[in-house]
Formats: sequence, structure tokens, C-alpha cells
Amino acid sequence: MRPAPQPHRGRFAPSPTGPLHFGSLVAALGSWLMARHAGGQWLVRVEDIDPPREVPGAAQAQLRTLAAHGLAGDGPVAYQSQRGALYQAALERLLANGDAFACHCSRSALAGDAGLHRACVPGARRPDPAIRLRVADASVVEVDDAIQGRFRHDVASAVGDVVLRRADGPWAYQLACVVDDAAQGITDVVRGADLLDSTPRQVLLQRRLGLPTPRYAHLPLVLDGDGRKLSKSLAALPLDDADPLPALRAAWAVLGQPPAAVHAPGGVDRLLANALAAFDPARIPAGPVPIHAALHNAPAAGSD
Repeated sequence: MRPAPQPHRGRFAPSPTGPLHFGSLVAALGSWLMARHAGGQWLVRVEDIDPPREVPGAAQAQLRTLAAHGLAGDGPVAYQSQRGALYQAALERLLANGDAFACHCSRSALAGDAGLHRACVPGARRPDPAIRLRVADASVVEVDDAIQGRFRHDVASAVGDVVLRRADGPWAYQLACVVDDAAQGITDVVRGADLLDSTPRQVLLQRRLGLPTPRYAHLPLVLDGDGRKLSKSLAALPLDDADPLPALRAAWAVLGQPPAAVHAPGGVDRLLANALAAFDPARIPAGPVPIHAALHNAPAAGSD
């Protein structure tokens, strides 16, 4: 007899590299709707483990933007910068089991293989080696994604031995993400399709650590007018904390939901309540959505 599925517990995990942009709002709203639709919880986790890329004050600014758009997490915000002991414990388990190893290879030494690591360069030594996950040949992982369908990936040939801790010291995203999802009891990872390629690596790492694998759903990417992924430098619709309704309506349109559901006048709370009542996960498109299409399909404000 199969065990009953665990109640939905989702999360949104931005990196504090600048202001929250529209593509991130789509991921936040989509993951919030999926969690609330399932009667579950939704957490916020700040992925602040890459100091060179972080912008001072960005984390708090992102949290203010989420709050202005009505997206509050259930419980305290988690900060990865405060969770190093968890990552260290997981790393030590992998090293002890022979699933991880110290790698002295420099980036230049791997440049000929496009950075893909399958064996260490003989005789390479450095005082600050990286730590990598040992990936066996033909490590094929299949993921059944709720939006993108079945995704099959050979981690060995596409990625090679996965970095767990970088040579310059910071924890790698893959390790921190896997450890935190398990520690926080995340059952459903809902995020942008740009992270679909990371999922097989994370599943492989979950298996090595004996951790549960969440359900996955990767939301459509938002493209700019030139067909490129919408980034904060190219955002056609910057987020305005003082006027959050236009961005929420456009994000709702990206998720393939009926525009009329969020057309009624009112504030953020009413819009989100109406959105939740009308939300249908089956309507979420798998393919990318041009920003101009989202803006066209988003209803204009009523009398709000």
C-alpha cells in the first residue's frame, strides 16, 4: 500500500543580486498559487551564499517587494548564509562515503572540455581545492515535471562531476538547495524553467544523501522583445511596490490564467483571493511567454 502523499509545502528562493524583477515575480506568484491551491504552506528562503554576486540591501528590498505584492511566507524567512553547518554535515557524509572528492583542477585546465570534469588533471595541486560530487558514467536521471513533462538528462555527459563547494570557498547552489529543501520539508519545488537542467543534478544528489525527492513543476520563462530571457536589466515591466497590481495581472497572464478573474477593482488582497479561486494549474503553459503577450493579456486596472 502506497503511503499517503505529504501535504504540499512549497517555497520561493530568490538570490539577492538586485531588485526583484518580473520573471522572479512570476515564479513567486506561481509557486504561491500552487501551494495555496493545494491547501499547503509556502516558505521564503534567501539564497545568499554567493557574496561576490550579492548587492547590499537587496535581500530586504526583495522581501519588501514580495510583501507589497501580497506574497507573505508561512513562518520566518530562512537565510542560507546562516545554514553552513547543515551543508558541512552533508558534505562530510558524501566525503566519508566516497561520493565526493577534493578537486585541484583549475578552470583553465578544464577549458578544453568546456568546463566539464570527468577526471582530475594528473599532478594538479592547489591549496584551496573544490569539492565535487562523483558522477558515474551514464548517470541518467528522469524527472516527471508537472508542467514540462518527462525530462531525461545524462548528468555525466552534460555536466560531469558536480561542484559542491567552490574552490574560492562558497557553497555551491546544488548542495545548498538540496539540503535546504529536505531540511525544510519541501514537497513541491515550483520555479522557473531556466532551472530545469539543475533538477537531475539535484535528484542525483538527493539519492546520494538518502533524501526525499520533491515533486517538480517548472514555470514558463518570460522572454523580452528579442526572444531572450527577461532579466532585471531587460525587464519591460519593472516592479513597483507602490503600484503592484499591473505586475500581478501580467504575471497571472504569463501563467495562462483567465484575465477576467483578476479584472475586478480592489486591492492586492482581493486580486489574490480572486486569483486563487480561479486558478487552474492545468492552464500553465510549458513554453516561454513573450512579455508583450503577457502585457496584452493582462487586464487593465478597473476603478482601483
